[in-house]
Amino acid sequence: MILVGQYDSPPTRRVAISLSVLGIPFAHDARSIFGDFDALRAINPLGRIPSLVLDDGTALIDSAAILDWIDREVGPERALMPASGPERTEAMQTVALAVGAVEKIGAAAYERLMRPANYRWPEWIVRCRTQGEGALPVLDRVRWSEELDQPQITTACMVSYLRMADPEIIPRGKFPSLDALADRCEALPEFANTRVNGYALPKGDPAS
Repeated sequence: MILVGQYDSPPTRRVAISLSVLGIPFAHDARSIFGDFDALRAINPLGRIPSLVLDDGTALIDSAAILDWIDREVGPERALMPASGPERTEAMQTVALAVGAVEKIGAAAYERLMRPANYRWPEWIVRCRTQGEGALPVLDRVRWSEELDQPQITTACMVSYLRMADPEIIPRGKFPSLDALADRCEALPEFANTRVNGYALPKGDPAS
């Protein structure tokens, strides 16, 4: 199978890490939203990343849907999300906070860094940053599982992305639990193999 999308996209990166953690082989097609938009639309009509092209040619889109498919493929004993019950609800809420932070802070970064200054909407930038930043103290209080799971993968990807896209949001020491989670995860080979050296707009796509 082929994972389409650049690793400076947190949704693409969390799919790549999840595949690697579960030992599922894949090829990586690092196409850019901006440089390869028409080609991406041939795979995903929304022109977004990631997409996961299966061996039979089926293209799965949206990281949440892709991760759900992966968990069903490996079965509940190996799945990275709980199958049901309060544990699944809690895990889904944690993932939603991390994904939401990426979307909101990413949107503010795009507005701030890509739009000419005289066309920017400062109040909207503040609102987006406030929304995204609201997730961080909640995530900093999460008690992480001893085994690597999807909430940890997604949240660690969030931390790395925010440190690149808007480092003032998450300085070291402000959220010590998130610092520790990111440091522990980024030391793992599955994370190291998908790490990017910097976030350079407009190469990546912050949301899927």
